[in-house]
Amino acid sequence: MSGCSNCNTCETSLARGCSNSSVFNWLEGISTLNKKEDSSVEVRFKQDRKEFFINPEGIPLTKGDIVAVEGSPGHDVGVVFLTGELVMLQMKRKKVDFEKERPKKIYRIAKPTDITKWEKAISLEKDTLEKAKLLVKEHKLQMKLSNVEYQGDNTKATFYYTAEKRVDFRELIKSFSRKFMIRIEMRQIGARQEAAKLGGIGSCGRELCCSTWMTEFPSVSTSAVRYQQLSINPQKISGQCGRLKCCLNYELDGYLDALEDFPKTKTMLKTKKDKARFLKMDIFKKKLWYTYVGDPYSSIELTLERVKTIITLNEEGTLPEKLEDFIMEQKTKTNDFENVIGQDNINRFDNKNKKRKGKNRRNKK
Repeated sequence: MSGCSNCNTCETSLARGCSNSSVFNWLEGISTLNKKEDSSVEVRFKQDRKEFFINPEGIPLTKGDIVAVEGSPGHDVGVVFLTGELVMLQMKRKKVDFEKERPKKIYRIAKPTDITKWEKAISLEKDTLEKAKLLVKEHKLQMKLSNVEYQGDNTKATFYYTAEKRVDFRELIKSFSRKFMIRIEMRQIGARQEAAKLGGIGSCGRELCCSTWMTEFPSVSTSAVRYQQLSINPQKISGQCGRLKCCLNYELDGYLDALEDFPKTKTMLKTKKDKARFLKMDIFKKKLWYTYVGDPYSSIELTLERVKTIITLNEEGTLPEKLEDFIMEQKTKTNDFENVIGQDNINRFDNKNKKRKGKNRRNKK
């Protein structure tokens, strides 16, 4: 079986939505004194679903191994995602405690019969999802089925759906059971989780972060948009899930650190001419724009240093004449080069050809 650097199970896991590993195991190969840490393993199933298991029999496992694990009920098949001490750190970060809840076990490395049954279950998912959507329409339920996942032993199917309100799907489950002859589990997910499972291409031209490397979905507020001086345009700041883009949080800390050096937007600049209120700012160029209260159509560009100077003068009780006195003169850029080659002359090649013809005639004589 050929593999790749991500999971070593590309041929089997393509149907499950193979995604790149978002966690680099920097503690791999380092043995620990605590046997519980060595026995904990993180296993990845379809797309972004991962669970933690224990390895009580001490089976030697590496990233990418296909294993048969304990299901509910029966057994499931997944791919080893993390091993070693780093698994305990992941469990602590995700608040998973095996002392409070019974941990599931890893039974064995998957046999060929396990993988064959697993692949057969995978092949049923697409057709099952299409038929299930038709049944939802027949029952006229306000819900949207986004994905279905069969358990590795082909005894249970989990349907993922989104809904704005509470849905009574008891009759729907009965229809699913009669249609597919399998144990049914319904699991509601949010809009971000739905986008992560479906995948897609973002406005940046790359694959969605939520379907590749993100493991958690932190809340994104409109304050992140205002701090970065972005226009509140729903079409530009919303992702495919219809919520605010997760990438709005990526550079937010850098903007917050830079804004600490800027005065508060509520600060008024007092001059003898009139008071001026804040209009906008450019964090990268360290420039601010102010407008007079009596002349709202005015726009005066000032540097951050000049604004601080005016605020200091106001605190000392001094009022400058006007803001225009603090405007720095902008130097106009001039071209410091000359066209010495003469490329602006369209007939420059004709002159060269004439010179060459003259030399050729002299040489013939």
